Amino acid sequence: MSDSTADATVLVVDDEEEVADVYALRLRNQYETETAYGGEAALARVDEDVDVVLLDRRMPDISGDDVLAEIRDRDISTRVIMITAVDPDFDIIDMPFDDYLCKPVDKSDLVAAIDQQLAARRYDDRLAEYLEVTSKLALLEGEKTPQTLEDSDGIESLERRVEELKSEMDEALSEFESIDTAFKEIGRRPS
Repeated sequence: MSDSTADATVLVVDDEEEVADVYALRLRNQYETETAYGGEAALARVDEDVDVVLLDRRMPDISGDDVLAEIRDRDISTRVIMITAVDPDFDIIDMPFDDYLCKPVDKSDLVAAIDQQLAARRYDDRLAEYLEVTSKLALLEGEKTPQTLEDSDGIESLERRVEELKSEMDEALSEFESIDTAFKEIGRRPS
């Protein structure tokens, strides 16, 4: 794994070659980029040298959900950002991704999300978990009605965990003021 953003390796995974190539092209000046055209190719390539995986969720050979599960089962410490046209639902609560962006994603949002994950990797697990749960919470709040959210035990659990983590990290989060601002500005819904 790389210690600097410029040397970071980003693996773009999408079964649509054109889509993967466009994302890789957008990122090649900021990071070392590689592409994998499907889940099987992603699993053959991903290892500890990959800093961030941009992972499509719906692929015909092996789904992004299964690729994500396998990456975590292998205990590979790469950061995983789901980039997908699949609108988030409550199933994301238990998914071990680090961020989730809805297609289409513009270059500035993509770079901000990757930089955020690279920064989080350099800090402790609590910050990474905070970014993960706040991402899930923001996604579900954007997709579900207030009544549906109120009726969900999972949402209450996420909100409680956000507050616990925030309390534990007040000092650490002060270092992340600009990253937290960038995180909130990342477009999470298609235009």
